Amino acid sequence: MENVVLIIHLLLALSLIGAVLVQRSEGGGLGMGGGGGAVSGRAAATALTRVTWILAAAFICTSIALTVIAAKNSASSSVFDRLGTSAPAAEESAPTLPGAGDSLLPPSEGDNAPLVPRAD
Repeated sequence: MENVVLIIHLLLALSLIGAVLVQRSEGGGLGMGGGGGAVSGRAAATALTRVTWILAAAFICTSIALTVIAAKNSASSSVFDRLGTSAPAAEESAPTLPGAGDSLLPPSEGDNAPLVPRAD
């Protein structure tokens, strides 16, 4: 269902871009609003305006639908709910290697460690 709504959403976005680009510029923001283009006349501009509004409303509806679908598929717990639980300490989860805490120096005479006889 989400894929269908997403495809419709993308088609609406492309259609909305096309409808906006086809319209005649009324404000003259770029200095080229008065020429006769592919669409001329007030009736055509009104029809394009209606199409643009319809596409925009459908785009907003599919945006809301995608948000609702994503919220249903997400985890049911909030991030704030997980803040109260304690995370395991890094020392407990890290694997310990044998001899990792030992010194690299050979044991001295005062240590309780067993002495290994040397083969001299």
